[in-house]
Amino acid sequence: MAQIAEIIKYEGDNSTFIWKHPLEDFNSLTQLIVHESQEAIFFMNGQALDLFGPGRYTLETQNIPKIGKVLNRTTGGETPFHCEVYFINKTVQMSVKWGTDSKVRYIEPTYGVPIELGASGEMNLRVSDSRKLLVKLVGTTSGIAWDDRGAGFTKSLSASFRPLISTAVKTNLSACIKANNINILEVDESLTLLSDVLKSNILPGFEEYGLGIEEFYVTTVVLPESDPNFKRIRELYTISLQKRMIEAEAEVKTAMAQTEAEITAAERQAVLERETTATEMARREAERELIRAQTEAQAMKMSGFAEAEVMRAKGYNEKDVLQAEVQKAYAEGIGNMNITGGGGTVAGDMIGLGVGMAAAGTIAPKMGEMFKGFGGFESESASSPKIICQGCGSEIPEGSKFCLNCGNKIEILRENEMICPSCKSKTPIGKFCTECGASLVAKCEKCGAELPNGAKFCLECGEKL
Repeated sequence: MAQIAEIIKYEGDNSTFIWKHPLEDFNSLTQLIVHESQEAIFFMNGQALDLFGPGRYTLETQNIPKIGKVLNRTTGGETPFHCEVYFINKTVQMSVKWGTDSKVRYIEPTYGVPIELGASGEMNLRVSDSRKLLVKLVGTTSGIAWDDRGAGFTKSLSASFRPLISTAVKTNLSACIKANNINILEVDESLTLLSDVLKSNILPGFEEYGLGIEEFYVTTVVLPESDPNFKRIRELYTISLQKRMIEAEAEVKTAMAQTEAEITAAERQAVLERETTATEMARREAERELIRAQTEAQAMKMSGFAEAEVMRAKGYNEKDVLQAEVQKAYAEGIGNMNITGGGGTVAGDMIGLGVGMAAAGTIAPKMGEMFKGFGGFESESASSPKIICQGCGSEIPEGSKFCLNCGNKIEILRENEMICPSCKSKTPIGKFCTECGASLVAKCEKCGAELPNGAKFCLECGEKL
């Protein structure tokens, strides 16, 4: 006898994956309640008709289009109809465990040694297509649990998909390790890569049943620790690792030495740049001093020219000034002859004359020039200056126009004059020419020592000039 249900709903625990409501016949006024994270599907005559999301529904023909069409066509909407209701859990099921049921054969590429591997992990699943899932997976069972702990169900989801997962892992685990050059002894560092690769290979099999893999994790790759071949691989790897550490240490030392060398070179370069800067500053300072001396010499020259022009403009010359000084000194001497009073003596007159002549002593050299030619008045200081050849330094007879030794043309110079080697002008003896400002100090081309005028050999190195 058909049972009438007023409310159809499921409020079981979250371990149930798919659950079939036990009542199969109910009236069109029955209430359907679907909770959040659930979907409900009506089956009629073995066909999946309508799907309901979260909410409360009254099972009337106008609210159930597909069922209504069938109902109106068969019974006119007045008699109860036979149907089945399945509730599907849409929550993401966390930590669904998986693992290979046997070992995977793997040939270690470095040493060519065969070893056997295993793998296990967890995954998070979610229903993506409820209709496809019910049609392909449930069949006529009363429901499916997520795992083997679900009571009252003949199968679980993890048991249903275990062969698919195991086959996909066995097929792709070794290939993934080889393709990505993963060291089997360091495989734990590549678990994320392995998880992504295996997920991409397993996901199509789940989608065929209306399931989606939210996350897939390889948590463990089981290594054959007791296998002699694997032990040998570990020993060789340890030796190789130690060798690499020694090489790395040597590379670090080499890099440190190179860095220190670069630092030392940089410091030396900095010192050289500072010294170069100091030398450049000294050179510039010398150039400034040279320009300053040239400027001063030119200023002195121009001042002398200006003073001479003023004297010429006034009608004076050196002889006039000298005669005025002599007359003044003579007058002072005559005035001092009566220094003892009206009854002066010859001694007093001589003293007064001596005082006056002493005043004139300062101009004695110039007086010699003035009275040159008068008998008995010439002195050693007032004698004619010697004529020296500027080319070879030889003394030349007075009146000669060319040197008898080297044939150089003779310029009549005073004792304090010389010929500038740059501009060939007469200039006072000094360090710089008053005409062009060139240096007048001769230097040895070999050692750079200063040379006296007219020297034929260097006083420092003996080089012939």
